[in-house]
Amino acid sequence: MNALPTLEQLRALGPLQQPTYPDSAAVDAAVARLRTAPPLVFAGECDDLKDKIAAVSRGEAFLLQGGDCAETFAGVTADNVRNKLRVLLQMAVVLTYAGSVPVVKLGRLAGQYAKPRSSDTETREGVTLPAYRGDAVNGFEFTPESRIPDPQRLVEVYNASAATLNLIRAFVSGGYADLRQVHTWNNDFVRESPFAQRYEAMADEIERALTFMKAIGADPDEFHRVDFHSSHEALLMDYEHAMTRIDSRTGLPYNVSGHFVWIGERTRQLDGAHVEYFRHIRNPIGCKLGPTATADDALSLAHKLNPENEPGRLTFITRFGADKIRDGLPPLVEKVTAEGVSVAWVSDPMHGNTFETSNGYKTRRFDDVIEEVQGFFDVHRALGTVPGGVLVEMTGDDVTECIGGGEEIDEHGLAHRYESVVDPRLNRVQSLELAFRVAEMLRRR
Repeated sequence: MNALPTLEQLRALGPLQQPTYPDSAAVDAAVARLRTAPPLVFAGECDDLKDKIAAVSRGEAFLLQGGDCAETFAGVTADNVRNKLRVLLQMAVVLTYAGSVPVVKLGRLAGQYAKPRSSDTETREGVTLPAYRGDAVNGFEFTPESRIPDPQRLVEVYNASAATLNLIRAFVSGGYADLRQVHTWNNDFVRESPFAQRYEAMADEIERALTFMKAIGADPDEFHRVDFHSSHEALLMDYEHAMTRIDSRTGLPYNVSGHFVWIGERTRQLDGAHVEYFRHIRNPIGCKLGPTATADDALSLAHKLNPENEPGRLTFITRFGADKIRDGLPPLVEKVTAEGVSVAWVSDPMHGNTFETSNGYKTRRFDDVIEEVQGFFDVHRALGTVPGGVLVEMTGDDVTECIGGGEEIDEHGLAHRYESVVDPRLNRVQSLELAFRVAEMLRRR
């Protein structure tokens, strides 16, 4: 494999979705600071995750990826991180029991601070300013000062990600992830849920299984701790390249800003800077595929990003929309499978189902999210391939950003607690409902 391209070489390829900074010297200073920063994750941890994703691709595990659409610096609090972790652990318990396979837990956090945008600018009441591109780039407040891209924010991303990872590691090793405790949380949810009867049977089964394990004296270490990995879209080339290190064991480059990084739908051009960068790093990586992706696109990306066809290396994250998944996905899966390509298939049922309500809120219907996941499972079942996992934009808080679910949130209810700065997320109750629904699909997988 060729050496990692320099940042200047990648910039020469014209990477898309990058901010325009007013001060190039300040960018260079921020990049230089990041190059000397300690790694946020380690290469060995990335290799462990790669092995787990290889198991996902074989149907021996299931991947659950979840977290904010876009993290904010203000959101780096113990309560916020704990609430997201809690819901992900609750979802994982349900999926583990239903699928009778390990669940790979992948947080969409500790790095998800930048977002691609459809327009470089935003106009409000006749005033046009640069678009908000995430806290990694500029501020959400609609003022000229706030919207100026500031490269010092890249260093703040590093600090915020480090703080988040420290919290997560403390929680998962300090008893918070104890299986019996997490299941107790699920019992509470079932009692409160409008669909209590539907979910109660599975909760009771898990309870009986835990009681049996306790009765025979089984108390493995896995009951008290979990492996938890971080992920984000590696969008900003200055940050990601600066956070790339050569592994002392192997002499190979790893992105040490997160265990798993992915290429977005807007930046997956075969000859683009992002694909060029990704093909050199040794992390497990993902690539989003939307309704414009063809089977040839998928195959070409697989050959370029994973030329050695290494199991666990590449995950295709599909985001077609509920009305397109059953027609759009089969040709991709068929061609990739026929060529013998090793890949994990994961459903992102969020991004293809976004729309704006009559009262101006960007939202998603819970039923559309479920329908896309169901279509994803149906396609793979029909083709005899493996539906490997789901990626969900969610929060541990009781926000009102997506329509529907057991709480029956409607368009008017969105105004009650709409807090996302970019895309709408499932709240705590909707996320757990999703887990129980996916669990039913897993049992039929």
